[in-house]
Amino acid sequence: MVSSQRKRQEPLQQGFGNLPQPIHDPFSDVMQQLDRAAAVLRPDPDLLEKVRYPKRQVIVSIPVQMDDGHLEVFTGYRVLHDNSRGPGKGGIRYHPGVNLSEVKALAAWMAWKCAVVDIPFGGAKGGVTCDPAQLSTSELERLTRRYIAEIFEIIGPTIDIPAPDVGTNAQVMAWVMDTFSMRKGYVEPGVVTGKPIALGGSSGRVEATGRGLLFTTRELLKSLGRALVGARVVVQGFGNVGSNVAKLLHAHGAKIIAISDVNGGIFNPEGIDIPTAINFSAEHRSLAGFPKSEPIDNASLLELPCDVLIPAALDGVINEENAARIRANAIVEGANGPTTAEADLILNDRKVLVVPDILANAGGVVVSYFEWVQDRYAYFWKEQEVNDRLEELMCHSFRDVLETSTRYNVDMRTGAYVLAVARIIEANRLRGLYA
Repeated sequence: MVSSQRKRQEPLQQGFGNLPQPIHDPFSDVMQQLDRAAAVLRPDPDLLEKVRYPKRQVIVSIPVQMDDGHLEVFTGYRVLHDNSRGPGKGGIRYHPGVNLSEVKALAAWMAWKCAVVDIPFGGAKGGVTCDPAQLSTSELERLTRRYIAEIFEIIGPTIDIPAPDVGTNAQVMAWVMDTFSMRKGYVEPGVVTGKPIALGGSSGRVEATGRGLLFTTRELLKSLGRALVGARVVVQGFGNVGSNVAKLLHAHGAKIIAISDVNGGIFNPEGIDIPTAINFSAEHRSLAGFPKSEPIDNASLLELPCDVLIPAALDGVINEENAARIRANAIVEGANGPTTAEADLILNDRKVLVVPDILANAGGVVVSYFEWVQDRYAYFWKEQEVNDRLEELMCHSFRDVLETSTRYNVDMRTGAYVLAVARIIEANRLRGLYA
């Protein structure tokens, strides 16, 4: 029997077996960005060579019995790029487009991200090629538990610590924790972050990435002599990250003129009432038809004139085809890898300031670090303390990256990479090579 889920995956199945073949290779972007930083940093070539390669790449088959009784086999991945500064850290993504190149790129970006905000983690990432919207809750649970059983030996609080990502949430992380704990024979909340608070999650974790973007956007505008109040902002993506950053920016006086979800967006030059839009989206499962707004497609939304554009959806949405039409004064990257390497060059030539993902959206991994620390000590902080610590770390990291980019006379992405790669290479130098 061929299921509807399998039929939906077939357009992605090119090349070897059922591994999706990416149209755009995000890992090549990572290497181009690394080369750009290396040209400035000029590190020891041998140490740089070691940083280029993932430490571990795992592909697993995940057999799942579906609700109608037939067996479906999904493909899962877990990549550890670097652990020179601490255990791997990175989310688990459930999406039809998940493939090895994407997971490798995301793992490397996590390594740079943890280094740029100077927390003691390496970079990792995982994912399963599936459409979670087409799976029942019981199917998702069985998929998650079997996936974790397949990668059980390569994750753990001192090895590699998963977290939520696109298509996963706190409930999925609860299943991760339970599966790992049952296999271990004792409760181990530190194996995963982004859990429900009742299972050792941290206050402030749900809004952490959006809150980090708020602080980054505020500091960016401050560095340009601008105020956050009244700034015209466009947000692409209305999931956890996009909706939270829009809500927080709106609450702090920014004017959100356009937002979008996977089906398209809405535009109002006078500003959108974000709390009302969030309620509308939850009720209708779409932004389409929101009152006092005009419909706009995602491609056109990216090209609206604004002070700040926040792409908070998937990677590669700003590319060589549309970069010349971007009319934002600045881009603050809410998603991982939303701007391709080719687009970066075009935006730099046009003097569009880009705050890179490895800095801008690091709020999630920062509070994941806080959650991990709290789990390890079994002592939990109040939400205000979490938010205050996040603000301090994000603002300090923004200043570090800005100072680095100014010192080397490079764009902020290159400055962030120079800072991150220098820290990773120094850790590798000090540790030496185990023979």
